[in-house]
Amino acid sequence: MRKVKAKKGLGQHFLTDPTVAGQIVDALTMDKNRSVVEIGPGTGVLTELLLNKDIDLRAIDVDGESIRFLKEKYPEFQHLMIQGDFLKIDINLLFNSEFSIIGNFPYNISSQIFFKVLDNRNQINEIVCMLQREVADRIISPPGNRTYGILSVFLQAFYDTEKIIDVPPEVFRPPPKVWSSVIRLKRNEKKDLQCDEKLFRHVVKTGFQMRRKTLRNALKGLNLPASITQLELLDKRAERLSVGDFEFLTNLIANSTIENE
Repeated sequence: MRKVKAKKGLGQHFLTDPTVAGQIVDALTMDKNRSVVEIGPGTGVLTELLLNKDIDLRAIDVDGESIRFLKEKYPEFQHLMIQGDFLKIDINLLFNSEFSIIGNFPYNISSQIFFKVLDNRNQINEIVCMLQREVADRIISPPGNRTYGILSVFLQAFYDTEKIIDVPPEVFRPPPKVWSSVIRLKRNEKKDLQCDEKLFRHVVKTGFQMRRKTLRNALKGLNLPASITQLELLDKRAERLSVGDFEFLTNLIANSTIENE
């Protein structure tokens, strides 16, 4: 059977270590459902372990060569292998109920995957994934940490995050130039934000665009009234604010806009 060639344009680095693969699969708790989507199965090192579990699996990869390889390797499971782009596909074509996600995410689209997860957060209750360690550290970082940023706030609003393991470059083919990490995100009880979500995202993004400045300066472009700019909260930098702080600030801004109309 021919090997799947790793394609630089797709950001592919295939995991070759079975021990690490086992740790990734074992980190998936599936305590709320038995439906799982694997993103980017590649050569199937995770897929093989997942197929041996009592789950309802869909493996999706944009790489046609990878899907053909998996269909040939697991002919009895051909119907579970889907060629497609997770970023573009209607997730209801995969499952129309809650499901979990697992995968070795391509470095070049990992953030985009998480934004799609956020848009479908009430259907995706758990994610176990491997990605660039720098991005992983950003996602799990608490407020006050220099790596805490936009993705940290957005994801921690709806998911409890934790690191499972760090993974060295040599367990991949070809080896990446950086370390990787496996993290787990589990859906929390918050169904919706306690504020306008569109404005929340705008405030968070604007606050972090000039992260070395205080929020008073970073948010100048929003033309906030003095009743807000004089708050002690705006003496802080964006990286010091929790999700709740950003919700509070968003509501203040929303209410001041209504009052000025």
